[in-house]
Amino acid sequence: MNNRISSTIQRYFHNWLRRVPIGNDGIARIWARQIYILPTSGGLMFGAVVMLMLLGSLNYQNNLGLLFTFFLVAIGLLAMHHAWFNLLKLAVQVRGGSPVFVGELATIAITVRAEQPRAHYDIRLWHERHSTAPVHIPRGDQRQITLGIPATRRGLLHVTELMVETRHPLHLFRAWSYLICDATTLIYPQPAPHAPDPDQDSGVAQSPQRTTRVGADDYLGSRPYRPGDSPRHIDWKAFARERGLVVKQFGGETGQTLWLDWSQLTAPDPEIRLSVLTRQVLDASASGVQFGLRLPNVIEQPGAGAAQMQRCLTHLALFHV
Repeated sequence: MNNRISSTIQRYFHNWLRRVPIGNDGIARIWARQIYILPTSGGLMFGAVVMLMLLGSLNYQNNLGLLFTFFLVAIGLLAMHHAWFNLLKLAVQVRGGSPVFVGELATIAITVRAEQPRAHYDIRLWHERHSTAPVHIPRGDQRQITLGIPATRRGLLHVTELMVETRHPLHLFRAWSYLICDATTLIYPQPAPHAPDPDQDSGVAQSPQRTTRVGADDYLGSRPYRPGDSPRHIDWKAFARERGLVVKQFGGETGQTLWLDWSQLTAPDPEIRLSVLTRQVLDASASGVQFGLRLPNVIEQPGAGAAQMQRCLTHLALFHV
């Protein structure tokens, strides 16, 4: 009962907080009413010491003590003002990072810009319990920051809110703002350490046959360029003659087309099957053969190269998501 009341109160205050929206240009800019500020533990201790000094100076009618106390109060007030002012009109843009595998560190690319003619110091960004290192943004300049988030499960990692904070200049006060963002990073399944041979696993006996395959010995002709083709096989002479991008094709006796088939795997856990298929996709891509992927309600036709590998890994990452 107490946990339910506590979660309800937290949700109420979380919804009540003001957040920095994303502008039409994709940038979130912090304004005055979107900044929160509270004293840190050091700031509370500083305030307690100042209060004791004030009481002692009044009790003993020590004018020099009163002067020093008011001087410390002025320092505290200036520190509070500068902590708030350090976030004012700071511009932040958030983008998703490159795809990673489960168990790796997913990255969120953050651009922090000082649009006003002043510098911003000790800027740190948080997502849940993960934070960036403090950065200094010179006036009129910007900094590229990478926020690492552990990838614990496959699919799309959505980051919809970040917190930007500062404790500049004296760490007596902590000022922060909540930013609305829309960053997505794709998480591939974790590859299995080993995987069965696709030919044996699929139950399809394939004999060597003459197929079109990049990397064999016999030149078979040219074809239009497709994304993922190696730049080494592009006919650059034809490109210089303004014939467009064409790729040289070679053929041999060892070409095969492999099918990586979900239904031929025996593991009862779907995540284990996806892990095994991920390993097979990586192995097939590294060997240079053409391969296709069969999943329930999804068929990726055979292909080769980095683009084919990414398409298959994307299907595996988003399977039943």
